[in-house]
Amino acid sequence: MKKLFCSLFGHHYSVSKKVTSHIKEYSCVHCGKQVTTDASGNLSLLTPEMKEINETLENIYQKRHGQGSHQLA
Repeated sequence: MKKLFCSLFGHHYSVSKKVTSHIKEYSCVHCGKQVTTDASGNLSLLTPEMKEINETLENIYQKRHGQGSHQLA
């Protein structure tokens, strides 16, 4: 029934994870479909490969962000 709603009215995405300041993962509140922003800023299906890329980007972002704040203090 939820997939029928999405096929009629479209998905209603909400942010499920903030990877970096400009890359986020989204999931549909009705059917649970997961997407992420790609290199062009478009939404693309969240595949296992994209999940792995996002995890790596998140780790790099957190390390750089953490080091930047220590240098300022």
